[in-house]
Amino acid sequence: MKYSKKISVLLLFIGSLTFAQAQNFKATEPIAVNQKIKKGVLPNGMTYYIYPTDVNKNTASYYIIQNVGSILENDQQKGLAHFLEHMAFNGTKHFEGKGILNTLQKQGAVFGKNINAYTSTDETVYNLDNIPSKDGGVVDTCLLVLHDWSNFLSLTDEEIDAERGVITEEWRTRQNARARIYNQLAPYYYNNSLYADRMPIGDMEIIKNFKYQVLKDFYKDWYRPDLQAIAIVGDINADEIEAKIKKLFADIPKPVNPKKRFEIAIPERVEPTFKLALDKEISASNISFMIRHTAEKSTNDYAELEKSTQRSLAFSILNNRLAEMAQKQECPFKSASIGYQNYTRLNDMWILNVSPKPEKQAEAFAMVMNEWVRAYKFGFSKGEIERAITENISSYENYLDKLNEIPHKQVIGMVKDDYLNHEVIADPKAEFEMVKSILKNVDTKILQEQISKLYTAQNRVVAVTGVENENNLTQEKAFDIIQKAENDASLQPYVDTFEGKTLLGNLKINSGKIVSEKKETAIDATTFVLSNGVKVHYKFADKNKKEVELKAESFGGTSLYEPQDLPSIGRTTTLAMMSGVGELSNVDLDKVLKGKIANSSVSISSLKETVSGSANVKDIETMMQLVHLRFVQPRFDNQMYALLKQRLQNSLKNRANDINAKMDDSLTAVVYGKNNPRVQPFNQKYIDDLSFDKMKAFYLDRFADVSNFEFYIVGDVSPEVLKPLLEKYIASINGIKRKEKFKKQVPKWTSNKIDKDVFIKMETPKSSVRIAFSKEYAFNQKNRILTSYLADILTLRYTESLREKEGGTYGAHVNANVDKLPISKVNLQVNFDCDADKVEHLLPIVYQEIDKIKKGEIAAEDIEKTRTNYLKSREDSKNFNSYSMNLIYNYFENNYDMNDPATYVDIVKSITAKDIQEFANSFLNKADSYEIVFKPLK
Repeated sequence: MKYSKKISVLLLFIGSLTFAQAQNFKATEPIAVNQKIKKGVLPNGMTYYIYPTDVNKNTASYYIIQNVGSILENDQQKGLAHFLEHMAFNGTKHFEGKGILNTLQKQGAVFGKNINAYTSTDETVYNLDNIPSKDGGVVDTCLLVLHDWSNFLSLTDEEIDAERGVITEEWRTRQNARARIYNQLAPYYYNNSLYADRMPIGDMEIIKNFKYQVLKDFYKDWYRPDLQAIAIVGDINADEIEAKIKKLFADIPKPVNPKKRFEIAIPERVEPTFKLALDKEISASNISFMIRHTAEKSTNDYAELEKSTQRSLAFSILNNRLAEMAQKQECPFKSASIGYQNYTRLNDMWILNVSPKPEKQAEAFAMVMNEWVRAYKFGFSKGEIERAITENISSYENYLDKLNEIPHKQVIGMVKDDYLNHEVIADPKAEFEMVKSILKNVDTKILQEQISKLYTAQNRVVAVTGVENENNLTQEKAFDIIQKAENDASLQPYVDTFEGKTLLGNLKINSGKIVSEKKETAIDATTFVLSNGVKVHYKFADKNKKEVELKAESFGGTSLYEPQDLPSIGRTTTLAMMSGVGELSNVDLDKVLKGKIANSSVSISSLKETVSGSANVKDIETMMQLVHLRFVQPRFDNQMYALLKQRLQNSLKNRANDINAKMDDSLTAVVYGKNNPRVQPFNQKYIDDLSFDKMKAFYLDRFADVSNFEFYIVGDVSPEVLKPLLEKYIASINGIKRKEKFKKQVPKWTSNKIDKDVFIKMETPKSSVRIAFSKEYAFNQKNRILTSYLADILTLRYTESLREKEGGTYGAHVNANVDKLPISKVNLQVNFDCDADKVEHLLPIVYQEIDKIKKGEIAAEDIEKTRTNYLKSREDSKNFNSYSMNLIYNYFENNYDMNDPATYVDIVKSITAKDIQEFANSFLNKADSYEIVFKPLK
């Protein structure tokens, strides 16, 4: 994959001086290949990629990318590619049973996070992410796992049978309204080609009943070295890894007379097609207008880059227009986008997508169609192009600055595109030289021509996700809208009304002073006290080059307000963010910030109000200006208030169709009661209780006293650069120096022990289990760590019992935390979906696993896996600036030093089975609890 495609946008201009220096390239001149990546092909046909990087020090990631997917299945094999993905973790030649998981979990890896896989129609990828790389034995083990995944899955009868239930439950979990809608639309998307009948999850009747040999034959036919690539990315020696690969993978046999890896082209169709899909659990409509194209095979040359550059610019401008339109109350759509993308191996797709407001499907589709036609007929204004150019310059420059910080997964994305789609992994600096040459000739006419070529008459599909009892778009109306837009002689060119505005406008700022500095040698930080009373804690950090992060907090939050005011205080920062800031609407603010990597936001939680920001160091002053304006010149727009209420009203409409919303509302009502003043349901009364005047007043109150905020700033910025900015933009804000705390407003449960079944009508029957425990408990580092041990060991136990042994669920999720405020307490939740007929069998197992821990029946291996993960994760976190932010925050807010082994590492190392047992008993005995089970209403 070319680097330019891996960032969201392309560099499009660099100024007249740069253009004067730009080279001239021939259309067929190839894009230079990145020499940092080592690529080769073994005699058996296997491809390998090696990319050394220390973005995550002392770790490496290992992938096997297989040019195999569900499209290769026959009618009796539907779901087997995905089934094999599961079997990769259930026994191989060198790792019996759960050997891969057990071996790598001892290195701190977590199943689902570091050890995972996915299957799609055309590709299958298995991966081991961020595994320790400085122990040669561990590296050898990971390579051996890739080796076994390639050709040596055990596929024992017992493990196959055990996995049938797991996959059935995965299907049940994923079989929601959107999945059912997709099944209705797929024949139209793919024009009844094989893609429409090869969803990776497969056919559950086949999954439950296929013969063992059918799976083994599918594996033998398709999972072979000429259809596989391995990729190793991380803190490794590339030459050593290459030598190991050549030696280890040599025994994988080259296939003899292999089946041909076929590819499917979606058949051409002259006449347009239309489909309206309905489902009782759909709460919001959607319209997609698609035009299929024959895929443009990568040529990896100047001409291809020129085409993609021009398209990228045109679609980004068009989507900016649509986003601006959506910020008006009278706009009939919530959001819309238009673009061109890869679709299948042999087909690409132009797509116009609209999310209409309720009862506005026809109006929404017509408005977006008109904007599309306006763009390809009349093109783009000079101002639009210049702003897009500026934004793209900044994004590309930022990318080039951070070439050494590209995450493992992003590198793997480029590798996959190189292997599967033959898109070269480009040298970004060489590609930049080509881009500069391309841009010498960019103008609106070129952009118009480039996108109008994609709007062809054949292979058109309009797919509508409708809502029952709503005025849904019909085929006749949809086709009429398209025809009228295409032939609308009244359409006029887009008028760009934006004039050169600035962020601060006419605002006058009187700088303050830094009155004191104090070094915190323990964590190598500095505390500045400003003339207005503000404290700023600062730490230099350059793990992420040229990045700066800011956070400021003050106590108070929604806890200070009466129940009738909770809707308004809860939405006040949403209104402020929608309204823009200072003299700028949100639309104008977005335009002023084009080309700058800087942002700031505000939020109010139950206990605190927060201002946050981040920036590239070159744009740190812009970030500080934004923070300043959040305090001194917030903006409250009546039109945005009306739009906010409209959006909430739209969300409420048809909410009763959304099964997840029904579950959430039911759980809240059962746990807190229907009339709990501090826990208000989202209903019509909630919307009616909103008040523009109150929202504005509440914001001004919460952010009235900057001196009550504690600031934290971390990043690649020197004190010499930061201090003048603090004096100008933070010390200049008036501080009234009030002393304010939160109120202990803790909503109570309806009972200290809740046990209830809730019956809900659902299209795909299932049970959803929600179990929780809560108890007041001391907040300290050891209790926080013990809480994590308890949750993570339970996760291991439930994976083994509920998932693997019983085949009863795709996965049980255990979450736990220790709250410090407003009262110190421990909370633990267990959630999972399952077959409604099996839920009463599975529930006792949940408590049996808890009881085993309370009795001290804790496997030493589980403790060591968990311990190793914590120690590894802590070391990994030190590779990023976010660790430094957490360091200074915990030091000043929670009074402990993360760098001190006694606050974490020593505790993690010292935890014993007895500690976990005693904690489990102390916490769980007499804890408040609920067990709520959602069941299908028959």
